[in-house]
Amino acid sequence: MSTIELPSDLLELERAAWASLQQGALTADQAAAVQARITEYAAAGGLDRYEVEMTLKRAVRHPAAGEEP
Repeated sequence: MSTIELPSDLLELERAAWASLQQGALTADQAAAVQARITEYAAAGGLDRYEVEMTLKRAVRHPAAGEEP
């Protein structure tokens, strides 16, 4: 699997969605916005959409030591 460079806007969308999910306040519109941006980014870069989503969730939900969540 190659390294996927995630754009900052996608990371911010996922961070906001993850925070909302943890608070029990995630909306369908917020989740749909993240999914739409994942799909758009993957298609534009010729990337596998599911690999992009896995990489994004890993980066936000399980950041490496010293990285900002």
